[in-house]
Amino acid sequence: MQANLETLGSLERKLSIAVPMAEINGEVENRLKRLARTVKISGFRPGKVPLKVVAQQYGPQVRQEVLGDTLQKTFGDAVNEQKLRVAGYPKFDAVPPVDGAEEFQYSATFEVYPEVVVGDVAKSTLSRPVLEVSDADVDKTLDIMRKQRVSFEKVERAAESGDRVTMDYVGKIDGTEFAGGKAEGQPVVLGEGRFLPEFEKNLPGMKAGDSKSFELKFPDDYAGKEVAGKTAVFEVKVNEVAAPKLPAIDAEFAKTLGIADGDLAKMRAEVRGNLEREVKARLKARVKEQVMDALLAATSLEVPKSLIDMEIDRLREMAKQDLASRGIPVRDDMPLPADLFEKQAQRRVSLGLILSEVVRGQNLQAKPEQVRAAVEEQAQSYEHPQEVVKWFYQSPDRLRDIESVVLEENVVTWALATAKVEDKAVTFDELMGNTQ
Repeated sequence: MQANLETLGSLERKLSIAVPMAEINGEVENRLKRLARTVKISGFRPGKVPLKVVAQQYGPQVRQEVLGDTLQKTFGDAVNEQKLRVAGYPKFDAVPPVDGAEEFQYSATFEVYPEVVVGDVAKSTLSRPVLEVSDADVDKTLDIMRKQRVSFEKVERAAESGDRVTMDYVGKIDGTEFAGGKAEGQPVVLGEGRFLPEFEKNLPGMKAGDSKSFELKFPDDYAGKEVAGKTAVFEVKVNEVAAPKLPAIDAEFAKTLGIADGDLAKMRAEVRGNLEREVKARLKARVKEQVMDALLAATSLEVPKSLIDMEIDRLREMAKQDLASRGIPVRDDMPLPADLFEKQAQRRVSLGLILSEVVRGQNLQAKPEQVRAAVEEQAQSYEHPQEVVKWFYQSPDRLRDIESVVLEENVVTWALATAKVEDKAVTFDELMGNTQ
């Protein structure tokens, strides 16, 4: 085998390889001889088929298999000999062999992994958020849980914010009804923002049996393109007004949260424990994001395009599965545009290369006891933790996912010990955002 390496760019390489045809012909003959021992051909006893007959029937197929195997093996040997780290999939171009050719020639064009020199994280300043869960935070969370379990009771008074109004309505544009502009028995909770504000503002003050007519101009960017920017006249009749009724925080409420005996102290302890786990996870996520940003900012890196393309394909497939799970399938002939994922893919691939180098250079590999601790921590949020631990250890893939988490945590710990760190208190509402 002869191999010639060309440098086409900073990361792009081309290997041109020539293999003596005598080696290929010899391997083809050997495979045909082995095939002749077992092949069944009409008119011949098993094992007695002449080699010439086997070659006539199976020769082209066997030759193609040998050429394919030769290409893969010799490419692998050449890559190892040149000490190359191939990124992504190579593009092969073979010269079709002709009768009498002395060599089988082909080329492989590919990218190699860049040399990663991690920047000086010691020059970075990280802001570490700090928060201790308080009794007030537990009270606030319980109040949210009460609102999630709200019921409504019919009232005779006029509707006000927070009430549930059940109504019939019909909308017309230039005197003609339009699609989606009519409903009967439609409930709406005032203040939730489910309807356009210009529609909802007409409902407070109305009682059961009241009717009202009003104009509404749809926003220019309204999702319903056929009515966007147009003015409609709505006729609304209120059928019922119901006031919200929040459940009391009592034994029955505690039971709805899984506290079998309704003990309120146990309920608060359970809520606090869940909150502390959630707060810890969010604090860690914020610190991790800062560490990743600091590593990216400190490290100059050219990323192989082939790896970015592969990551785009992976993100696109994940997005398609997510949309399908919401009942929004994506047709194969209308794929999601690559540019939707390019920036994210670039970041993920860059971080993957940088983290690998940090782990190698700083000896931050995941230790078995760290993996075990991470598994047990995740299992604590389930009803039967030991069963969850067992489930993780039954699958190498699931354990690899945990190992990846541990590796990232090791990198974060290293970065916090290396960079300048400033603790900054955050509020419960700020940390939990719109979810709480």
